[in-house]
Amino acid sequence: MLEPSNNNELPAIPGKRYFTIGEVSDLCAVKPHVLRYWEQEFEQLDPVRRGNRRYYQREDVLIVRQIRSLLYEHGYTIGGARQCLEEGGEISPAAEKAQIDEIIEELEKIKRFLSI
Repeated sequence: MLEPSNNNELPAIPGKRYFTIGEVSDLCAVKPHVLRYWEQEFEQLDPVRRGNRRYYQREDVLIVRQIRSLLYEHGYTIGGARQCLEEGGEISPAAEKAQIDEIIEELEKIKRFLSI
């Protein structure tokens, strides 16, 4: 699975079995309302519910970090991140390089246009 590249900035995941939505929010630097929204958008994210409370397991926290990385660091849309997770959650280096090359090409076109 893809680990977020900013893992050093996020706190370590404690060795607990269950985490509340507030704890996951702190561990992943994402607000609770965003986590609730992501639960609707990503079928891989399915915390245990007991009564009115959500309890996330370690695997859920890793998925949240992966979703966060795809959306915030790699610039994926919700649909693109969903597709990436469904295909195994790996961002191929070739796909990432292709995106970067495409951006560079666009920037060079803009530079040429502005220098005319």
